[in-house]
Amino acid sequence: MHTLTANDAKRNFGELLLSAQREPVKISKNSKDAVVVMSMKDFEDLEAMKAEYIKLCFETAKKDKIEGKLADGDDFMSKL
Repeated sequence: MHTLTANDAKRNFGELLLSAQREPVKISKNSKDAVVVMSMKDFEDLEAMKAEYIKLCFETAKKDKIEGKLADGDDFMSKL
């Protein structure tokens, strides 16, 4: 993953947008990682994966409940 400083990202915003279409770009500020800029497709894919994972967790919990394998709520939520 390519990294830019916040100032470089600001100065070269057009280039940042083009780079982010190819791969996520990390932006740092004051020598600390601050944000990642990514393409809309990558963002939508990431959100879809998160939604599928949450759906799978709930389906597994529902199955476990039916089978009498109950889990502690705090443990379940921490695994999300």
